[in-house]
Amino acid sequence: MTSPERQAIVLIGPMGAGKTSVGKRVAKRLGRGFTDTDAAIVRQHGPIADIFATHGEGHFRVLERDAVAAALETGGVVSLGGGAVLDETTRQRLQAHRVALLTVAPRVVARRLGEAATRPLLTAGDETPIARWERIYAERRPVYEAVADATFDTSSGPLENIVTAIAEWAAPSADPSGAHE
Repeated sequence: MTSPERQAIVLIGPMGAGKTSVGKRVAKRLGRGFTDTDAAIVRQHGPIADIFATHGEGHFRVLERDAVAAALETGGVVSLGGGAVLDETTRQRLQAHRVALLTVAPRVVARRLGEAATRPLLTAGDETPIARWERIYAERRPVYEAVADATFDTSSGPLENIVTAIAEWAAPSADPSGAHE
């Protein structure tokens, strides 16, 4: 098991759940570093939409797995892309860390992402972006729930309340299990 000071606080969940916004604030509150794995991929390899278009989703998932492994080594707060937990190696690595699932209602995602969402997985196919989001979330939800130590709903209430709840849960003396919705 990773020691508490090296253990990352990992935020997982669907697109639009607020993993980056919440993660930055939780990291600041806890005095820890913050890594957004999607942002790390963009810095190293260019826009995610371009990676999908040029090399396909499979190649992106390999880059994502590597970015997650590097981020977990920091021991800070880590925000994963929505599909990162689909990778078995990533799920195994997460077992040594504290994992919080951020959930969000579809109506809130529609507002956050907008109908003109430009994320690669939302623009493929004939479905509207929000219909596609709902389908992807339904497919991934069992995996999210299996990996998560705790769940926090970001659909309503002040962002700072969510940040406080996660920071309190993430404190080294906190019980790692529980739901916070």
